Amino acid sequence: MSPALLLFVALGLGLVGWLAGRAKASAFQSVSATHRPVARPNYHGWYVALWVGVPLLAFAALWITLMPMLVTQSVLASDAAAVLPEFGFVRDTLMAEARAVATGAQAAVFDSRAQALVEPFRSAIQRYTIIGLVLSLCIAVITALWSYTRINPNFTARTRVERAVMAVLLIASLVAILTTFGILASLVFETIRFFGFVSPIDFLFGTSWNPDPMSSPDADQGDRYGAIPLFWGTIFIGAIIAMIVAIPLGLMSAIYLTQYADPRLRAWLKPALEVLAGVPTVVYGYFAALTVAPFIRDLAQSAGIENASSESALAAGLVMGVMIIPFVSSMADDSIAAVPSAMRDGSLAMGATQSETIKKVLIPAALPGIVAGIMLAISRAIGETMIVVMAASTAANLSGNPLEAMTTVTVQIVAMLTGEGSFDHPATLSAFALGFVLFLVTLGLNFIALRVVKRFREAYE
Repeated sequence: MSPALLLFVALGLGLVGWLAGRAKASAFQSVSATHRPVARPNYHGWYVALWVGVPLLAFAALWITLMPMLVTQSVLASDAAAVLPEFGFVRDTLMAEARAVATGAQAAVFDSRAQALVEPFRSAIQRYTIIGLVLSLCIAVITALWSYTRINPNFTARTRVERAVMAVLLIASLVAILTTFGILASLVFETIRFFGFVSPIDFLFGTSWNPDPMSSPDADQGDRYGAIPLFWGTIFIGAIIAMIVAIPLGLMSAIYLTQYADPRLRAWLKPALEVLAGVPTVVYGYFAALTVAPFIRDLAQSAGIENASSESALAAGLVMGVMIIPFVSSMADDSIAAVPSAMRDGSLAMGATQSETIKKVLIPAALPGIVAGIMLAISRAIGETMIVVMAASTAANLSGNPLEAMTTVTVQIVAMLTGEGSFDHPATLSAFALGFVLFLVTLGLNFIALRVVKRFREAYE
């Protein structure tokens, strides 16, 4: 059954319930002018609509989950399933081909044995679609009649509707929290499995990163999983080079736009600067690989550095710094603009120059927002992948030379999870260990930002 069809049915029946409930409550209001209903007609309408729409959407989600399994079991029970092997990859492939043709996603089957399954799939899909629609209508009718009969002049529909809205808001707020806990739980579980193959000491303090996904999981891994080069590459590219570019340019652009720029010029420059945040990272990667990296290589060679590479940490860091300028600039701009004008005017009235006012009054007062923007930019930089892949290579290299090729944690996570290795192999599980470390680092950055913001906010409020 199409999810769009069920959604359309739920919204349509909910609208009918809203109109019916509102009409009945309006009739109560027009009959008696002295005894008015305790809730307005709109709330009665929403009460009926919620009782129709919410159970119907819940059933739709359940039915969409169960229907593919029911269809598959129906096809397997048919006589046409005799052409299928008992189990294995071939059987799953034939079933997938027949289902694709039956649903119209594919024009024809590639294996002639799947042709006999197309019609059973088509009939089963039609049958269970009809069953789903009938059950949906039955649920809608039952819930609509039950909620419609409860409407009376003394019914507290407004309270019920507001409680339902509060429940929806609570669920929405819990989604992000539960998702974070789910991500953390999966990372911790897989990280523990990885540390069953590799010592945490070797992983956290080793200086050689050379996983072999084709090796036996039971073989001695030696010093293949030393992650220090990855941590250093992440810090060097994302937290040093990129920040050297992003922090001064972002902060100075924010100061200029808030203190010196003409309002008409600011109206053009600020959106133009923020456009940088909307450019896809693959575009930055192409720019870094095709323009910046060759330019840096040629410049280094002209300066006498013969072994300069076309893939370098400097190229990736520079482009990454340009990419995250809007994160620093926008937060600093908003923070400086939010400083009370009385502080600025008082400084100028005491004889301070505009530059002194900016350095000694505005920047300290806006420091919580500026620090928050910088921490957000650092978190964004250390999580970047595409620019590093295209401009700095995937080679794990522990070096302080910005002209050499390096890689980061996120690049190796992608490399380990996109290969053909088993999820029981330490090479694949190492991606989860790297992700767990990266999660802890970003969490630590957030705690630092909160502490700084709290300290200086108390000082300047």
